[in-house]
Amino acid sequence: MTHHAPHEQEIRAAAAHFGRRRFLTTTGAAAALAFATNLPGAGAAYAAEADARKITENPFTLGVASGDPQPGSVVLWTRLAPRPYEPGWGGMPNARVTVRWEVAYDEHFKRLAGQGRADAHPEFNHSVHIEPTGLAPDRVYYYRFRAGSWISPVGRTRTAPTRSARISDLKLAAVSCQAYHDGYFTAYRHLAEEDLDVVFHLGDYLYEYPVGANGGARNYTDRTLPAVFNRETVTLEDYRLRYALYKSDPDLQAAHAAHPFIVTWDDHEVENNYASDISEDHLPPAEFLVRRAAAYRAYWENQPLRRPQRPQGADCRLYRRLQYGQLAQFDILDTRQYRSDQAYGDGWHAPGPESLDPARTLTGAAQERWLTDGWRESSARWNVLPQQVTFSERRNATGPGYQLSMDAWDGYAASRDRVLAGAESAGVDNLVVLTGDVHVHYAFDIKKDFKDPGSRTAGVEFVTTSIASGKNGADKPANWDTYLAANPHLKFYNGRRGYLTVTLDQDAARADYRTVSAVTTPGAAVRTAASFVSEAGDPGLKPA
Repeated sequence: MTHHAPHEQEIRAAAAHFGRRRFLTTTGAAAALAFATNLPGAGAAYAAEADARKITENPFTLGVASGDPQPGSVVLWTRLAPRPYEPGWGGMPNARVTVRWEVAYDEHFKRLAGQGRADAHPEFNHSVHIEPTGLAPDRVYYYRFRAGSWISPVGRTRTAPTRSARISDLKLAAVSCQAYHDGYFTAYRHLAEEDLDVVFHLGDYLYEYPVGANGGARNYTDRTLPAVFNRETVTLEDYRLRYALYKSDPDLQAAHAAHPFIVTWDDHEVENNYASDISEDHLPPAEFLVRRAAAYRAYWENQPLRRPQRPQGADCRLYRRLQYGQLAQFDILDTRQYRSDQAYGDGWHAPGPESLDPARTLTGAAQERWLTDGWRESSARWNVLPQQVTFSERRNATGPGYQLSMDAWDGYAASRDRVLAGAESAGVDNLVVLTGDVHVHYAFDIKKDFKDPGSRTAGVEFVTTSIASGKNGADKPANWDTYLAANPHLKFYNGRRGYLTVTLDQDAARADYRTVSAVTTPGAAVRTAASFVSEAGDPGLKPA
């Protein structure tokens, strides 16, 4: 892939201004240049108003969700779609609809903590993002929505502790990579039953690839998916419909209804292995940025994200910081939007001058400064870095002929070195990196110098496997022996589907690797494949 730098500002400005009808149906650069439509702000009325009492079918088919907890607030989300697989507005009129919301201390809504009204705009595909304020810190709430006579499912959420709070422990989950066509989201059903404070989604919430009428590996015999899914997502309508398919999954709905999510994206929310404005298929940047703008907009519409994360055309400030008392600071990264093009293509390659170029970056300079500045100001016991691609070195062979993944931090060695140097200079003693992307469970010691197994351990990395991507997998993939021999800092490797839970307290970080035996058939049981701890002040993984 070749990086096309000229006219980038003009391209971005063009992609920020395009009309809704053209954006729904076309992909070329002309779509970005043809129209200028600003998205509605708070209280704006960009369409006629429809009477919610005239909605004759259940509009809450995509469930509810919450996210980005703060001490006095949490985002509440839903989207109105009586016929979610129908192109256009999912069975809704091309008009704004009033939605009422309620937050309660109890699941029966006997004691309300807050309530209000909001408009579901067609410009946002009738999605609703509520940011209630005045809630108590570090407590459970229940929420629901009403549209006309229809009432949504009840969601359960939890606010964050205050920054100064001295909380004893925190339990989170990490999830990633949920290819609908590769299997059922069984792991989410088990996740919904876990006792958790929050869930981090580390990317690949959906996949752009076609989904056949039988649901791919799900092999439906009792239903047929519409043909609109059997094509790659390119336009805004494509991405919106794909979110409708994913969010109609009952196991995913159960997980969202049970826990607040903190989300970030990887590549498949747009296109496989894209880098900044560089597409996998060498499209002109102007054309790809229009596709990226469509994908980013649909992502925001379908996730419980706050107003600062709302995209402006092809750009979106997704990296952000959340604090959980004095126990944990979470710096959520975006390693797609600002990265340098992958070295030597985007596959596996021996390290060389291109991948070792000091100018290469995975985060972009601004995000890198934001990260290290935040560490300098942190007073948290644990500094946790939820992000997308494998951080630790991962050789695919022993001896001098090994190769590394050019799409992961191994392809951006100087960028990784700067991040680790920033953590060290900021006095970060307890660094935990959370990772997705690779469809396997890993547990790594992060070494200051990966070429020297005896060098200082700078932190630990917990990599979660996929929810469904890669189909059933195996406990020991074919390269299991090779990877463990080639990477002495790799302490665990498992190729089943599942998720990861991490418990933080004043003394240690404990990771439990949860797996299911199959995803191509529903209903598999969950088990803990392994558990590890890293002690505060003495980083390094030990079996629990």
